[in-house]
Amino acid sequence: MQPILQSFMPKLSETIQKAQGLAISNDRKTVLKVLIQYIQQKVDEGQEVNLNFICTHNSRRSQFSQVWAKTMAELYRIPVNSYSGGVEVTAFNSRAVDSLTRSGFKISVKENGSNPVYSLYFSEESDPIIAFSKVFDDPANDAKQFAAVMTCDHADENCPYIPGTEQRIPVRYEDPKAFDDTEWESEKYDERSLQIASEMLYVFSQIKK
Repeated sequence: MQPILQSFMPKLSETIQKAQGLAISNDRKTVLKVLIQYIQQKVDEGQEVNLNFICTHNSRRSQFSQVWAKTMAELYRIPVNSYSGGVEVTAFNSRAVDSLTRSGFKISVKENGSNPVYSLYFSEESDPIIAFSKVFDDPANDAKQFAAVMTCDHADENCPYIPGTEQRIPVRYEDPKAFDDTEWESEKYDERSLQIASEMLYVFSQIKK
């Protein structure tokens, strides 16, 4: 199925086209194959697809993954519920939010103490993607059964059991936090975001309805 970009925010459409041009190694395709197979099986069986992207603090990589997975699923018209969570509550890191703004999302924020709640729009007509730091079983992640997509090694290695998990799928990413407060900060956050965008684009491009 061919994606439709016309309804997306103009800058976001440009970012998606850039993501389409990124090469994905065979090793990464092998990692992503497990996620593709999970989604395809749920689609084939007519069941709800629930993805819960999990990282320790739910502040950077899991948030990027939730947002890009939902965006690319919409691009390919695959019905998916995309969530994210962690094992402790911090905040959706402002550097990651800034990176998604640069990617072309329209973002509004509702202050909530140290853990703001963000609404991200990929088009003028879309319902917002609601994003804030939370534990993986927060009521906002409204799914009794889901795939736990582990986006960081710490959470993957230290969360041996996640209630509600139908399948545990490691899809780990390097943490852009290593570049906080350096001259490479924005570049590295954008690089990680674009990598995740390209991989989620690849995943949903492989799903057959």
